[in-house]
Amino acid sequence: MPPIFALVDCNNFYASCERVFNPMLEGKPIVVLSNNDGCVVARSNEAKVLGIKMGMPEFQIRPLLRAHHVHVFSSNYTLYGDLSQRVMETLEQFCSDLEIYSIDEAFLSLSGFTSRNLTEYGRTIGSTVKRWTGIPVSVGIAETKTLAKIANRVAKRTPDMGGVCDLLTCPDRETLLGRVAVEDVWGIGPNHAHMLKQHGITTALQLRQADDQWIRKRMGIVGLRLVMELRGVSCLELEQCPAPKQSLTCSRAFGKLISTLAEMEEAVSVYTSRVAEKLRRERLAAAVLTVCLTTNEFKEGPQYSNALTLKLPVVTDTTSELIRCALQGIRAIYRDGYLYKKAGVMLTGLVPAGQTQADLFDDRDRGKSKQLMSALDSINDRWGADTLHYASSGISKPWKTQCHRRSPAYTTDWNALPIVNA
Repeated sequence: MPPIFALVDCNNFYASCERVFNPMLEGKPIVVLSNNDGCVVARSNEAKVLGIKMGMPEFQIRPLLRAHHVHVFSSNYTLYGDLSQRVMETLEQFCSDLEIYSIDEAFLSLSGFTSRNLTEYGRTIGSTVKRWTGIPVSVGIAETKTLAKIANRVAKRTPDMGGVCDLLTCPDRETLLGRVAVEDVWGIGPNHAHMLKQHGITTALQLRQADDQWIRKRMGIVGLRLVMELRGVSCLELEQCPAPKQSLTCSRAFGKLISTLAEMEEAVSVYTSRVAEKLRRERLAAAVLTVCLTTNEFKEGPQYSNALTLKLPVVTDTTSELIRCALQGIRAIYRDGYLYKKAGVMLTGLVPAGQTQADLFDDRDRGKSKQLMSALDSINDRWGADTLHYASSGISKPWKTQCHRRSPAYTTDWNALPIVNA
């Protein structure tokens, strides 16, 4: 049975999430900002028309935002993550063979649906997701994942298609591929795009027609597979089981610059707690911890950055042990006389939590530690993050990330449920 893939991609996902519980934003320009309300990380179509680019600092476009009454939001990842899960659960109703590619994208295998009109089936998927979750999506259908990506892009940019582009029924595929810039092909990064353009390859069609030996010499086997995908030969299978994580990181910029070791220790303790929660959620344990800090290179004044990697005495997922190691590291690399902008904690050497090796000289009761972490996670899951936390994380946290324009946690906080007046 020949493979058929559908890529379902949420349209302007973060902006669409903000509209779900505030329908008055429909048709209005929206931007979503990064941590500390720094740069633009998402835009509605109306904001794109105004010339607002991804990554633009908010302070640089503030007059433009005010002049056009753009609605500005701080990132609300709790809301976005919950709505993403709802979208994926809806897609599972249409196809059990599903690969969640990112927070707003999923590949579906439609190989067993050849008796259906796939264009209409794609529209049914889109209308159901919109009705059940409030999130608009576009659907691209083709015989390879790379072509499905291109089809999805075409569907987004061609309103007459009704949100679905089926390349299997496209009467003139070569013309369509000739309109796709080579840098817009899935898997082509800036370096390869520059190299290809230097050799006169500027479109997806020209890349598809390139010589195999030439491609393999300059882009390796991965590049050759990509070209084969453009020719309709499927080389990338659906990945239903995600690859094991190699590292976990929590790294954030501070809401205000830090100038004391005490504040830095608080921040590192918080970040370590966050990454430890991720670790347990993935049912993993860590053998190595890296802690880092840096000043703001874009500000005048003395600059300093450093990092330190420490091997944990015993592979662990216990927050207290990780915090102890992280504080040891941050005290070693911290230097007085600097204004610090950012710090982070990264865990590597990850192994399944149930396959950790004990240490002959480890006198800790691992059973009690496991029970304690389970109770800590359960309470924080039920009553909200930081309901219980370690004293080293501080209380007031004046350095914490700024998010003055964050919308309510409509789906995860009882106190934030919207009120309907009838």
